[in-house]
This record gives sequence, structure tokens and C-alpha cells, in this order.
Amino acid sequence: MTGTLVLAGTPIGDIADAPPRLAEELAGADVIAAEDTRRLRRLTQALGVQPSGRVVSYFEGNESARTPELVEALVEGSRVLLVTDAGMPSVSDPGYRLVAAAVEKDIRVTAVPGPSAVLTALALSGLPVDRFCFEGFLPRKAGERLSRLRDVAGERRTLVYFEAPHRLDDTLAAMAEVFGAERRAAVCRELTKTYEEVKRGSLGELASWAAEGVRGEITVVVEGAPEKTEELDADELVRRVRVREEAGERRKEAIAAVAVEAGVPKRVVFDAVVAAKSSAG
Repeated sequence: MTGTLVLAGTPIGDIADAPPRLAEELAGADVIAAEDTRRLRRLTQALGVQPSGRVVSYFEGNESARTPELVEALVEGSRVLLVTDAGMPSVSDPGYRLVAAAVEKDIRVTAVPGPSAVLTALALSGLPVDRFCFEGFLPRKAGERLSRLRDVAGERRTLVYFEAPHRLDDTLAAMAEVFGAERRAAVCRELTKTYEEVKRGSLGELASWAAEGVRGEITVVVEGAPEKTEELDADELVRRVRVREEAGERRKEAIAAVAVEAGVPKRVVFDAVVAAKSSAG
């Protein structure tokens, strides 16, 4: 018989948040695949657990190479436990490749539910939680980051992001530029830890706050796009593009921003601008 792959959630801060089953799985697994074996050692010591199985590293750098080895262990009947540094495996952490490979081999995959920075931040944000989407980490390069944000500028659901503290100010400034400085958001820092902080406000306010420097693990929650409230004619679309251009925006970015504001496809705004230019020339 084939074995079982167990995805186990680990504390995102407070060790007391560890689910009771986590200790049982750590003690009884045949193989433990850990994102950081040193952190795993600290976790097992804190829980008073002595693993009986083999411990291997499984992180972004060796995920592709190590997956076949773990699948082989599963095929041979082993119980393989996957843990990451914090939260649930596969959620912006190693795990997806192993799960996909196990599913392809018809191997049972189960989970030990545990803490999640995504859901914790969402619940604490004060923003709508009935519908949301998780966007993970944004690209590091400014141009790619802006492009990704423009892709979801009209998204009505609440948005959840992870971000590194040293990039937070640039990310919030980019969000304010694309989504609008008045869009509500929350920056959740060091969740469940001693210096936990949830900073709520508009994207413009939060960008100014973050410019002074922020430390710790960061999750950003952003309000979804507002409902379309008015029909704008072509002249008004063109006027808004011109206002943005006069403020220093490039035409392409101005058209994209006005399209989001008006709740219409970019092509509609582009055509209005081209028609206005033709009639004026």
C-alpha cells in the first residue's frame, strides 16, 4: 500500500497556537520534510517532541530535485510530513510540487489544519471578508509590480498580499498609484507575536507611514474596487486622462487608471482619447 502525505500547519508566531495533532505527526512520521531543519528543531523542542523518522530539508532551492525522492518514499508506504517555517505548506511556501506529484500517483494527501497569516490578517483588517483573493508576493521589479497591480485594479473582492518589510513602502506607494490613494487597507505586522500591530487607513496614509521603515513579517489587506457609480461620457474620460498626464503620468498609465475609475475596459478610454486627438487635429 502507498503511504500518506500530510501537510501540517505550524505557528506563525505564538508557539501555543500549534494544533494538538502537530506534535503527534512530528513524533510518528516516517519522513519529515522541513523548509528549515533548524527551525524544525526549535519547534520540536518547544513542543517536547522527539521525531522518530528521517528529517530532510525541502525548500525553494531543492524542491524540484527532492520531490521525486519524497514521492518514492510515499509509493513505498511511508508517512511523509511536510512543514514550512510558518503557516500552511503550499501557500506561498514549498509544497505545491509535492502535492501535485502525489496526486498524480494517486497517493493520499491530508492536512493538519493550522495557523494562517492570510486568514488571520483578513479577519483583523476590518475590511469585507465575504469574498477575497490571495495574491501572494508581488514582483520585486517596479514595472512588473505595477503591471500586476493593474491586472487586479478593478477586482471587487478584498485582496491579500505578503510583502517583505524593506519593500513595503514601495509596494504601498504603487498600490496608492494604481488603486487610488483613498482605497482602504490594513498592514498586519508580526501577527500573534509580541509586537503584533495592525495599521489601518487609506493606501496614501499607509504609504506615508511605511516610508519611515517597518520591520517584521508583513501581510497587506486591501479593499476591493468600488462599484461603478456613474456613467462617464467620452469627453469626461478624455478630460480625466489629460488631468493625469498634466500631473506627470504617462498616457498609457493614465488611460489604465481612468478605466479603473470609470469601470470600463481600457480600450474604451483609449478609443475616446484617439478620437479626441483626431477631432482636434
